[in-house]
Amino acid sequence: MSVFTTVTQEQLSTWLESYSLGTLIDLQGISSGIENTNYLVTTTHGKYILTLFEKLIASELPYYLNLMVHLSHHGIPCPSPMANLDNKFLGYLNGKPASLVTHLPGSSLEYPTPEQCAQVGTLIANMHLSGLSFPEKMGNPRGPKWRETIVPTLIPLLPVVEADILKKEMHFQSLYQFGDLPRGVIHADLFRDNILFNKNSVGGVIDFYFACNDVLLYDLAIAANDWCIVENEKLNEAHMLSMLQAYHYTRPLTSAERNVWPVMLRAAALRFWISRLYDYYLPREGELTHAKNPDYFRRILQSHLLSQAKQAQVWV
Repeated sequence: MSVFTTVTQEQLSTWLESYSLGTLIDLQGISSGIENTNYLVTTTHGKYILTLFEKLIASELPYYLNLMVHLSHHGIPCPSPMANLDNKFLGYLNGKPASLVTHLPGSSLEYPTPEQCAQVGTLIANMHLSGLSFPEKMGNPRGPKWRETIVPTLIPLLPVVEADILKKEMHFQSLYQFGDLPRGVIHADLFRDNILFNKNSVGGVIDFYFACNDVLLYDLAIAANDWCIVENEKLNEAHMLSMLQAYHYTRPLTSAERNVWPVMLRAAALRFWISRLYDYYLPREGELTHAKNPDYFRRILQSHLLSQAKQAQVWV
């Protein structure tokens, strides 16, 4: 969500003429994130999020926009895409595909409690169940094939010790195909900054532009690797159990899912270590760029390596 493409108030005012959303009052760039250009837009009708898609092409975007519509209709508190006067969710602004969605109330949490982790677990389970009836399909663009393509580019850039860790984990993950695990629509980026809280209740889940069809447990592991991590990049078992138990109550986890939970935590940590390494060593230019520290997920991965035997015993 860094600002790679600049939009002026005059440009946006003209673009908004194709919507029935009032007149523009304010436009502010959002600097967090690394994939798309995002602005907070305030009009006489309310607040919205404007997204200009920097990597995704127009033909890929209906999946994400239609998914948000689908989940909204099933009671999931997520942004609703706004249709223009031609009844389309997608347009073009400054040469980029662009959309407007509703702005959700709430803010992200820095230090979640076990109770809040439980709410997140319930939310994820409900999203997974609601997504089962979504008819469109999208493969995971950050799955194993992506890893195999990106890692050879990164290895020569890394210190020897880090390169060795990365090569060994890539080999380890290649031993698992997860073909027997339940699959469906996943968010794939359920970090704390993508789930908003209003006081002590979930206000909404945002940023669906990594959503895809993949292993449901992978989504849960991605969330646990952020919501349940405390100092020294270690899992807090109370936070993790609260999330897992709440999820399991709504969508019971299979024995196969339980057995590979430690492996999935490692897979989720590996995915974000690789993407952050790529953004760190091979960054794109942007007006307000926000590259995140790759060492954070390396340390999380190493923490999982040290505690995997114990994690296998921690279950609902």
